[in-house]
Amino acid sequence: MASFIAALLAPVAGVLLYIWLHNRPSTIRAIDTAVLWILPVLVAFQVLPHAFTERDIGPLIAVLLGVGILYLIEKISRSLARHTDDFAIFLGVFSMAVHALLEGGALIPAAASAPFAFAVILHRVAVGLLIWWLLEPRHGVGLAMAGVGAILVATTVGFAASTEILPDGHAALELYQAFVAGSLLHVVFHQGRRDHRHD
Repeated sequence: MASFIAALLAPVAGVLLYIWLHNRPSTIRAIDTAVLWILPVLVAFQVLPHAFTERDIGPLIAVLLGVGILYLIEKISRSLARHTDDFAIFLGVFSMAVHALLEGGALIPAAASAPFAFAVILHRVAVGLLIWWLLEPRHGVGLAMAGVGAILVATTVGFAASTEILPDGHAALELYQAFVAGSLLHVVFHQGRRDHRHD
């Protein structure tokens, strides 16, 4: 139960960390730079273990497709660029919520080891910070709160359902999350920085 509560508090801690740092002029650029490192680490955390354990390059290809397809769409039509990024952000938050659902199911005491629980809690701080960084400058506090709230609700549902929520085979889910992770990489590195003003 303690791991579950900590997993719920971690994204909120990430939001509070963002707000605290972003209200300090000396740290605004530092936190934006940190996000540029956080997302690749999260992508690696989600994609690379499957790629190595299953000896499957499918997730890595899906990441590249996520980056490349958005790039091609923006090259074809500049008017679609912002809508494409918003769609990628929506898919990204949805994907993080799905991941949170699975993690919630794996956080029951019978299934969660201490190292696993610690890894989940630590990376959820980054997830909360990332969601706020992506949504709040573009769409305001309300949608940013909804994005973080989706993570909390998904975690709770997953924990309540326990291991029943965990699929036996989820290769398609892995590929979907890898594709979305690639699209978010594109948003953060190409477009996301333009939405953060440094006055």
